[in-house]
Amino acid sequence: MINRRFLRVKVLQAVYAYLGSGEDVVENGVKHLLESIDKMKDLFVWQLSFLVETKRFAENRIEENKRKNFPTQEDLHPNMRYVENRVLNALENNRDLRKEEERLKINWADNQDIVRNYYNMMRNTQEYNDYMSNSVNNFEQDKKFIVKMINEYFADLDVLQDFYEEKSIFFVDDYHLVSSMLVKFFSDIKASFNETSLLPTIYKTEKDAVNEDKEFVKNLFRQVLKHDDEYGKLVGANTSNWEKERVCVMDMIILKLALTEFLCFPYIPVKVTMNEYIEISKYFSTPKSKIFVNGILDRILKKLTEENAIVKKGIGLLDS
Repeated sequence: MINRRFLRVKVLQAVYAYLGSGEDVVENGVKHLLESIDKMKDLFVWQLSFLVETKRFAENRIEENKRKNFPTQEDLHPNMRYVENRVLNALENNRDLRKEEERLKINWADNQDIVRNYYNMMRNTQEYNDYMSNSVNNFEQDKKFIVKMINEYFADLDVLQDFYEEKSIFFVDDYHLVSSMLVKFFSDIKASFNETSLLPTIYKTEKDAVNEDKEFVKNLFRQVLKHDDEYGKLVGANTSNWEKERVCVMDMIILKLALTEFLCFPYIPVKVTMNEYIEISKYFSTPKSKIFVNGILDRILKKLTEENAIVKKGIGLLDS
């Protein structure tokens, strides 16, 4: 479920936290990193459950309106498009989701105000009105609507974010990452998804003989800390005095992670590493970090290449 970019971001966050904590036992940092990745799956389940609960809230609202003393025609003959959303109904009946909800002891009964807040906000959006009135009614439209709501509105759901913050300190940093995971999940979900379908595993390689993604994050974390001083000096030797003054902590960690992949991960192509960390710098550092990180990495890469310091093998040779 989590692609390599998300995993790199988790390592970035973990290294930042480790260096700022005063911790000096690397394996404690590894343990914290793996726990934070596991917590992403927990938050993913909470968010799926929240979306299903919103549908249930809408169903209850419809039934309450029908029982009014003086119901309107709209109350008696409501638009059922949202409560009949095929994707949400499939999730509601999914055994794996129910099992995960039980594991996490998820129960929205005491937090209906949060559900109501989102439901009322949703009903006032143009996306909702367009969806409810759309003459095309199929699985694709159902999932596109959910994706639009997540993309456009989940980032600003402060009440929901505050609720999750009380649940786990890990949920605070992961809220937006998990929103991206939700978008991918709903974009990729097929009409064949049913009660017996399994939710995606946290690592794409989780069911392989060797969980390469899990090994990747552990090794990346260990290696960047092992070579912390060495790579810091390498960055310093290839930056001007002006550049040194503006290297923020996050930029430095991003640069060190990229150097770690250049020098310690022979099966990862150089171009992949460059592209990944330049993209990450756009979202997790300063506004001009993309240009800054790109320039320094390009300079160091040329030097390392001239010194034959970078050794790539297998698929790591691609585009090198």
